[in-house]
Amino acid sequence: MPSAKVVIIGSGFSGLGLGHKLKEQGIEDFVILERSGDVGGVWNLNTYPGCNCDVPSHLYSFSFAPNPDWTSTYSPQPEIRAYLQDCVDRFGLRDHLRTGVEVTGATWNDAEQRWDIDTSEGRWSAQVMVSAVGPLTEPKLPDVPGIESFTGKIMHSARWDNDYDLTGKRVASIGTGASAIQYVPRIADQVGELLVFQRSAPWIMPHDKRPITDEERARFRRHPSAQRRERTKVYFSKEILVLGFVKRPKLMRLVEGLSRKHMERQVVDPELRKVLTPDFTIGCKRIVPSNEWYPALQKPNVTLVPKALAEIKAKSVVDTDGTEREVDTIIFGTGFHVSDIPFADKVHGRDGRSLAEVWQGSPRAYLGAAVPGFPNYFMFLGPNTGLGHSSMIYMIEAQIEHVTRALRVLDRQGAATIEVDRATHDSYNRMVDRKMATTVWELGGCTTFYQDVTGRNATLWPDWTFSFRRRAKRWKAGAYVLARARVPASATR
Repeated sequence: MPSAKVVIIGSGFSGLGLGHKLKEQGIEDFVILERSGDVGGVWNLNTYPGCNCDVPSHLYSFSFAPNPDWTSTYSPQPEIRAYLQDCVDRFGLRDHLRTGVEVTGATWNDAEQRWDIDTSEGRWSAQVMVSAVGPLTEPKLPDVPGIESFTGKIMHSARWDNDYDLTGKRVASIGTGASAIQYVPRIADQVGELLVFQRSAPWIMPHDKRPITDEERARFRRHPSAQRRERTKVYFSKEILVLGFVKRPKLMRLVEGLSRKHMERQVVDPELRKVLTPDFTIGCKRIVPSNEWYPALQKPNVTLVPKALAEIKAKSVVDTDGTEREVDTIIFGTGFHVSDIPFADKVHGRDGRSLAEVWQGSPRAYLGAAVPGFPNYFMFLGPNTGLGHSSMIYMIEAQIEHVTRALRVLDRQGAATIEVDRATHDSYNRMVDRKMATTVWELGGCTTFYQDVTGRNATLWPDWTFSFRRRAKRWKAGAYVLARARVPASATR
C-alpha cells in the first residue's frame, strides 16, 4: 500500500498552494490526488461560454506567485487554468501529482493512528489528510419532477458539453446566478430561442472590466512591486464593502442605488424593469457584475420567464403557472452543493461516523479547517470561510499558514496526532454565529445557498478578511490536542 506523510485531495488553488508551502518547509513526503485529468479544480471543470472570474486578476492569484501577464483586469477561465498549470512546474509539484485518481472514501485508523484512503487506484495510507476539494465542486440540479423523462439535451453549466452545437436550438436556461449571467449573453445570438427562468432576480452592478495593456504588463514584469501595489489597492477597495455587508447593512442602500441606475440605463421597459428588480437588500445574495446581462434579456429571441421551473416533460418545460413550452435543450445554471458538502459523506472519523453524520446538515469547523473527532484532518474553504466581496485566494493563503503551522507543531512535539479541542471549536462557532446575526445576509430578506438545512449561514465569513487571517496565523495555545504514538503491546512485553 502506498503511503505519504500528507495526502492532499484536490489540485485547485488550495491543493497547489499547500504543496508549494510544504516544499518550502522541506516536507517532500506528500502527494496530491486529483480525480480529473488535469489540475485547476473549478477552473478546469467550468468551461462554459463566457466563464470569467468576477474578482480582479491581481487579487485572484497567489501573493507569492504573481502573474504579470494577465490580459484583462478580470481573468477569463482559460487564463486562470493556464496559470495554475504553470504553478505546478513553478512550484516543482509535478512529481507529487497524481491525476485521474478519485478518492472514494477515507477512514481514520485509530490503531495505526493514520488515515486509510480508498481511491479509484487502490488504498493510500497517510499520517495527515487534507481535503482541498473546495465548495464549488459538485454541480447541483434542482429536484424537478420529470427530469429523467426529457428526451433532449441536458447539461449543467459546470459540466458544459462543448461538442454540443446550440445553433438554432430552443433552449431553456434555469437560474439567474453568476454562471448564467455569464453564459446567457454568449449563447443568445447562437440559439434559435432562449427561455431564461428566473426564480429570483439578482442585483447586477456595472462591470469595470477592461484589457490590461502591453505597456502595463511590461511594467509589471520589470517592477513586481508595481503589481503588488495594484493588488493592495484592489484588496482594500473590495474590503471596504465589509462595512455594508457586516458592520452596517443600511449602508448597502448606497450600493443598491448604483445597481438601480445601472438597470435604468440598460432597461427601458418599466414592466421588464419591475420584473428584474429584486425584493431583497442588495448583498443578501451574491452581487454579480455585468454589462451584458440586461441587453441579452431584451434580444428578440430571448424570453424572461419570471417563474420557477415546476416540471419537465419529454420535450418541454413547465413553469409554476402551468405554462408549457417546447425546448430542445435544458441548461442548468443552478450552482453547487455548497453547505451540503458531498465529500463529507466519504470521510469517517475516530468513532466511525462520517463528517456528514456529525454535522447532520449543518457544517461547522474551527477556522473552516478542523473538526473534533477527526484527528490529523484539515480542510480548505470549509464552513464559514466564503466571501461575498473579495478573493477566496486570500482566505486560502490564511488557511495554508494555519495548516502548515499545525504540521510544524506536530513534528516539533514528536506527536502522532493533532486534533482541534472541542471547547475551542464550539466557542469559535458561537462567535461566528454571533457576528453573523447582524449581517446583511441575515437581515436582507432572502434565502440563499449560503444557508444549510437548519437555516444557519454555514458558508460566509462575517468579518474583515484580515481578521480571519490574523486568527488563522496566530497559534492559540490549547486550541489543538496532541497525542504521542502508542507503544505496541508486543514492544512493552
